[in-house]
Amino acid sequence: MPPSSNTSLVEFRNLTFGYGEQAVLQDVSLQIPRGKVTALVGPMGGGKTTTLRLMGGQYRARSGQMLFDGQDIGSMNQKQLFAVRRRMGILFQFAALFADMSVFENVAFPLREHTDLPESLIRDIVLMKLNAVGLRNARDLMPSEVSGGMAKRIGIARAIALDPEFLMYDEPFSGLDPISVLVTARLIRHLNDSMGLTSIFVSHEIRQTLEIADHVVILDSGKLAFQGSVDEVRKSTDPLVFQYVNQRPDGPVRFHYPAVSIEEDFGFSVPASPS
Repeated sequence: MPPSSNTSLVEFRNLTFGYGEQAVLQDVSLQIPRGKVTALVGPMGGGKTTTLRLMGGQYRARSGQMLFDGQDIGSMNQKQLFAVRRRMGILFQFAALFADMSVFENVAFPLREHTDLPESLIRDIVLMKLNAVGLRNARDLMPSEVSGGMAKRIGIARAIALDPEFLMYDEPFSGLDPISVLVTARLIRHLNDSMGLTSIFVSHEIRQTLEIADHVVILDSGKLAFQGSVDEVRKSTDPLVFQYVNQRPDGPVRFHYPAVSIEEDFGFSVPASPS
């Protein structure tokens, strides 16, 4: 059973979205449980990053609803949308740090843009957020001077600067070595629990994903293939879910792109393999 609306911070109701004539999400209904870590997974091109952008109000549904705390983002004006976004934080896929700003200035940026706090308090908040991700002493470094894993953690510190309720991570493990993947995964879990957040992350790292998630949503070709607990997804006999979770090279997601037969392409028949 999916969570009821009063236990869901974010909910899609029969949502359809596309670019021009191309449909990206088709009649998707899903729920993001409050206080939990949700993994958004599935084959590439399934609409995962688009889903995050719809949650953040960057895109608006073609039909259906995207609800945040029971409010339809699609019907909001700009002022209302900005107020809702203050309750959200996001780690972009490649951290998206400002290259000409120090680590400290990157984390301070949203505080200076969205609050009237004095600089002395901004300093304390920035150092607390950097300390939460283990990088307080990296405050004076430039983005070019930090590793990929450190850049992701700095991006997380910036995402939590305004103490959001809802935190989105777009492929937080991409491009990281195994140690950095483990550190980032544990950080996602720890921050969610210690700050009382609701979190969602897009990932292709199945092992780490299933270790830290409470709830799993699988998208395939713009449609909802599965949503439920980690235990339920591990036990699923759905062919697509089984292939993805068990990392099988062939199945509903095929190795060969759909094509005419070899006989049609080459003009000769292929002899049958000996039994």
